[in-house]
Amino acid sequence: MRVAMLLLNAGRGSGEVARQHARFLVSQGAEVYFMHPFVGEGVPDAVNLDIELHTNVVPVHENLPSAGENQKTVAHMTREEAFAYLPAYEQALEAVIDHVDIVLGHHANLSAIATAAVARRAGKPYALFVHGTGIEPRHAGLFDDEVWGQIESAIHGADGLLVTTEYVRDELVRKIVDVPEDRFLVLPCGIDLDEFHPDRTGDVVERYGLREPFVICPGALTQSKGPQNVVAASTHYADLAQTVFIGGGELLPQLEADLGDRGRVLGFVPAADKAALINAATLLTAAPQKKEHFGIIYAEALAGGTPPVAYEGGGVGSIITPATGALTVRSPEALGGALRELLLDPERIARMGQAARERAEATFSNITLGAQLEAWLGELIAGRSTLAS
Repeated sequence: MRVAMLLLNAGRGSGEVARQHARFLVSQGAEVYFMHPFVGEGVPDAVNLDIELHTNVVPVHENLPSAGENQKTVAHMTREEAFAYLPAYEQALEAVIDHVDIVLGHHANLSAIATAAVARRAGKPYALFVHGTGIEPRHAGLFDDEVWGQIESAIHGADGLLVTTEYVRDELVRKIVDVPEDRFLVLPCGIDLDEFHPDRTGDVVERYGLREPFVICPGALTQSKGPQNVVAASTHYADLAQTVFIGGGELLPQLEADLGDRGRVLGFVPAADKAALINAATLLTAAPQKKEHFGIIYAEALAGGTPPVAYEGGGVGSIITPATGALTVRSPEALGGALRELLLDPERIARMGQAARERAEATFSNITLGAQLEAWLGELIAGRSTLAS
């Protein structure tokens, strides 16, 4: 199998999912062309291709915590601004289109327009990974209408559409783009079950000087991610456990001040330490302002045997079950109460942790999910070949 993967930018969550998919396909002998602006080292053993933009301003689907003058959301661009980026994406894909069997574009964005245009001209099948964050702006009336029209056309014409949850498929995509349900593959984000494992804690508790038990809250320290809600929730259980935040963002100084002696804000930590901290935590929590489309940190928590407690809504219910964690109404008071109730029952936490690990092994293995992706891409290639013959 020969696959081109076209990303709008390097990404964080969605970009890491793309890299995970690419790594799996390469491990199975596929030839993968992996491309986005500033690709750098990209994916080991893939053909990594840099997309050279006409400007140092990178188009993004949402501003990252470090966003500044070198990033701009496509949803806020004029038609002229947005379409000025398309030649670079199309030229990069044109250079390899004759050497691939299928193209997988990421996001309902400029990358989707370029993927559709080049694949159609070459008569090649293409699929789109329609991440929720990429399509959400249109629900708020954003995107220039002509830009959105071409994105919508790309979605309609795709041989297959990939989403992480039924919530993304039904509430974010199909609510505004009339696409048959059978065109979709619902594929959760996969987890490295060796990296996220109850026994993989090392000396991380000692090195960071933490007290056990502790509740961990990973993620960007931005208003939309809701760490301020977890700080408020911590007042309800601080006598039982400290709260540890990992990640960076503009709220860090204020969170430290508001948290006081109820916990710690560690900022950015290495990826290996992040995994070990999640594995070592007693509970994991998060309380984003908007509904999560998937919520990969909750699946990581399950794999680490760490029961997650989170706000209900969105796609989170596809990850957290009553046996493996808890979902609450969207208020800090309810979240804090649920965390307190569990912290008072260590035996229940232990049972949940075991069930969480079992659920991760059965549902979120990156190897199992990677095999499903590979099989699906193969079906799309075969389906197009059958139509052509």
